[in-house]
Amino acid sequence: MLTSLRVLHIYRTYFPETQGGLQEAIRQFCLATKPLAVDNTIFALARQPEPATLDLPEGRLVRARSWFEIASCDFGGWDALVRCREAADQCDVIQIHYPWPFADMLLPFIRRRKQPVIVTYVSDIVRQKGLGQMYAPLRRYLLGAASRIVASSPNYAESSEVLRSHREKLVCIPHCLAEAPTPDAALCAQWAAKLGRSFFLFVGVLRYYKGLDFLLAAAGLVKVPIVIVGDGPEGARLQRLAKAQGLTNVYFLGALPDADKLALFELCRAVVFPSHLRSEAFGITLLEGARVAKPLISCEMGSGTSWVNRDDETGLVIPPADHVPLAQAISALAGDDALCRRLGDGARRRWLSHFTPGVVGGAYRALYDEVLDTPALCLARPER
Repeated sequence: MLTSLRVLHIYRTYFPETQGGLQEAIRQFCLATKPLAVDNTIFALARQPEPATLDLPEGRLVRARSWFEIASCDFGGWDALVRCREAADQCDVIQIHYPWPFADMLLPFIRRRKQPVIVTYVSDIVRQKGLGQMYAPLRRYLLGAASRIVASSPNYAESSEVLRSHREKLVCIPHCLAEAPTPDAALCAQWAAKLGRSFFLFVGVLRYYKGLDFLLAAAGLVKVPIVIVGDGPEGARLQRLAKAQGLTNVYFLGALPDADKLALFELCRAVVFPSHLRSEAFGITLLEGARVAKPLISCEMGSGTSWVNRDDETGLVIPPADHVPLAQAISALAGDDALCRRLGDGARRRWLSHFTPGVVGGAYRALYDEVLDTPALCLARPER
């Protein structure tokens, strides 16, 4: 019988106020470890933090007010310290999802029971390099305090200069995603009537590193429909760009409910994920496509995207920031049914072997037991 343990996850924002790949990754971690006697609490900031506590299927959410934001980093006040410390007092392991400098500042004040610290290293600081240099001493403190540092892929572990300096603490455990629910037949019929079944699908927050400028440029070279689901800071500019270029085969659908996204993943011919900067460390959207046996298109930039998507096994991997090979990859899948089936089947097999909750939840439970020095479970970590 497993010993119950309590884990506090700390990240800057969370559902339901914000949506994003990392929020979904944390939710999936919690759901994956819950059957293994792990009681999860998530601490996050919010613009509207009331109620301060929410009971969610994955665990308890504790929130404090976000007073301001600098370079995508939310900062809280005294209430954040108090609520995070109260949550930490009740937990056996503190898991910080990096980078969030405010969490690093909180750590020495909330760790009153000297709990082991696990840092989930989400990505390097890519865009704010100047601020990254200023932040370096705080980062050294955080990683020095960590018992273990988790990278989401061997690719990122090898290519990150920061992670290479902490090899002795490093372990690789990927993100996970549960089996997709059966899509709603009526929604599938509605979307099929509007878009058909030959479109290429992008899903995600429309941010600077998603490579969507190159996707629009590629769309001008191909005749197939390109469907873009999501909103974000780049949304309005991208729509203006598509209109200026006369791209009648590009459809911006905005943010959609999960049920609609499930229908679109079921209908699409392939998933296209053109992120071109290392800010994209993994790509949950790739898992969403893989679990429903869709071929994947992604870029090689030394991050986890090309560990999830293996070239000619689960999809096509192309050079980043170049619309010509992107258009060629789209055309190759658009014109070859057998290739789509082979790569889609490969994507599904890889999801089953590496990225299910059973595989990843077992790896995290074993890691928690290790840092707590409790009897280890016979649960293997995912293979490379």
